[in-house]
Amino acid sequence: MMDRATIAACESCGRSLSQSGGKGRPRRYCNATCRSAARRQRQRAQTGDSKAVKFTLTPSARQDYVDEVSAAKGPVRQTASQLTPVAGQLAAQLIQTGAGSPLAAMRTARDLAALANAALQEAVDRARATGYSWKEIGDVLETSRQAAFQRFGRPVDPRTGEPMSRAVLPGAADRSIEIFAAIVAGEWEAAREGFGRKMLDGLSATMLADGWARTASLVGRYEGMGEPATRAVGENTVVDIPLHFEAGEAIGRVTFDADGKVVGLFIRPAGQQ
Repeated sequence: MMDRATIAACESCGRSLSQSGGKGRPRRYCNATCRSAARRQRQRAQTGDSKAVKFTLTPSARQDYVDEVSAAKGPVRQTASQLTPVAGQLAAQLIQTGAGSPLAAMRTARDLAALANAALQEAVDRARATGYSWKEIGDVLETSRQAAFQRFGRPVDPRTGEPMSRAVLPGAADRSIEIFAAIVAGEWEAAREGFGRKMLDGLSATMLADGWARTASLVGRYEGMGEPATRAVGENTVVDIPLHFEAGEAIGRVTFDADGKVVGLFIRPAGQQ
């Protein structure tokens, strides 16, 4: 056996390794993450494909998806080709005085946000197809690996091996608007009509009224709501609605389960995740 003191750096990241004296198998990596990264690199070198995936850990349905990501060039190119002109149009509308209606700038910003979201999904898909972990992706997005997966993952049903649907609940946006409209009008029981059992038990009409009053004490009088944004999170559907107050902005969030019951409802300051 060779002396461990002769191994000075991790073969994956290059960081110095803490050494212990004596004989035995030398350390090659600083931790399991570096060991895994090195294994992925060896697999890519063996296959000659920078997008190789460890097949023994990839269900066939998931691998079919990876192949689809690698081949899906048309939609990707379309998104990429639209980003630059839409971004330029928005910059002109925001910088140049008299360049158009503020509402037009809002519509352009909305379109750009949709394109950016599509581009971010594509970037995450490529990172996963290349072999990056959800933790690594979450670190880049400054969120947890679970939150990253819930937003961007394409889960496979372990019972069937088939991709799980990420379709949003039909009518979720309209129902969310109705809920907040009822809250604004002080119709607390009407706002609770679609609640699931736990929500009904945990959020009474009185508690709902108290929460709305606390919001008003922080940001003032309610002035209106913006366009809702809907997305799938696992089996749930989440709807975020911009809420405008005289002294601040907030986001009203409603979460629906697969059966259409409300399982989450709260108001948070705009910009807070």
